[in-house]
Amino acid sequence: MRYWLLLLTILATAARADDARPFNPADYPPGVQKALHYANEECESQDGGAVTFAPDTVRKLDLTGDGRDDYIVDFRDTKCGDRETTYCGTGGCVMTILVTLPDGSIRPVFDGYVRSYRIVAPPVKRGAARTIRFDLHGSYCGGFGAQACVKEKAITATPFAFKQP
Repeated sequence: MRYWLLLLTILATAARADDARPFNPADYPPGVQKALHYANEECESQDGGAVTFAPDTVRKLDLTGDGRDDYIVDFRDTKCGDRETTYCGTGGCVMTILVTLPDGSIRPVFDGYVRSYRIVAPPVKRGAARTIRFDLHGSYCGGFGAQACVKEKAITATPFAFKQP
């Protein structure tokens, strides 16, 4: 009996995976679509062909603590034709963070190359901004490419950028 239940569970999981919808930029608000349009422009400028977005290219969550959806657009697994590195280099991959303002408009607050990122545990204080830990090119910490460079930033509606010393 346990084997039948296991088999049914596996089949049900496989069926859900097959039903997964492909990534569609139209599923997102205009501000996010504008950020996604960058991929098409960059690919076209390199005569690369069609853009293929990974299912997790856009991550939707409240970063500012105001209860509205904010967005992280990560081009890490986005492909330009058969090229896998159009949006990535030694400094990481292109990433854009967009926040939703009280009037419903969307503002980009970060646009740059990031090797990886991790959203730090939610703040204890309700309504507080989330902090993201960024792994950047070593030059942002006064070193060179391969050296570790970690910076943290609380995400608010104020745009920011990482500067090289």
